[in-house]
Amino acid sequence: MKICCISDLHGYYPNVGSGDLLIISGDLTANHTSEEYFKFESWLYEQNYKRIIMIAGNHDTFSDTKPYSFLSPPRKSAKHEKLIEYLCDSGTEFEGLKIWGSPWSLWFSEINPKCTAFTCKTEEELKEKWDLIPNNIDILITHCPPRGIRDFTKSKKFAGSKTLVDKLLSSNVKLHVFGHIHECGGQDIFHEFGRKYVNASIVNEYYENVNEPIRVIL
Repeated sequence: MKICCISDLHGYYPNVGSGDLLIISGDLTANHTSEEYFKFESWLYEQNYKRIIMIAGNHDTFSDTKPYSFLSPPRKSAKHEKLIEYLCDSGTEFEGLKIWGSPWSLWFSEINPKCTAFTCKTEEELKEKWDLIPNNIDILITHCPPRGIRDFTKSKKFAGSKTLVDKLLSSNVKLHVFGHIHECGGQDIFHEFGRKYVNASIVNEYYENVNEPIRVIL
């Protein structure tokens, strides 16, 4: 299966080519306005993928209050309903693969105080979210990175979740796609016990679109 992974778009809409599955792991717009969501929606409908699965991120305040309400009902056709799926502590299946999406992230000192949608203050709160993830998931999509994997901030601190690591170690996840920490995005794929970890942020810490979408064969 040809999978393309992107995250932290912040108003950029990259050329993602074509394939089977497009995964978008949060931070969909620059300023989370309704106008930007409609622009994002139009871009989504142009993509040449069998399925598009996405979650929200800490910048997606609009989705925090009205999940996926930015898709305007008059423009949604039966084709689009089947093509695009928004996950929020929920799962789906695609061509035999079980997929789960969760938008939650751990608060850290460098986070933008105006952009804290789906943000938990403690690992204990996050663990409650991760406990919802079934152990037999093939693809996990989160906005938050796991602790110690592509979560190193510009001030040299780890911003990922320890309890997410614990959840991953007890699961059968084959591919984990995340974003959130721009400094560590879009550079490579990590393999551990056959598992692939992807920080798919397309922007760097200065919100510049410098990273290419990451393509995975699963």
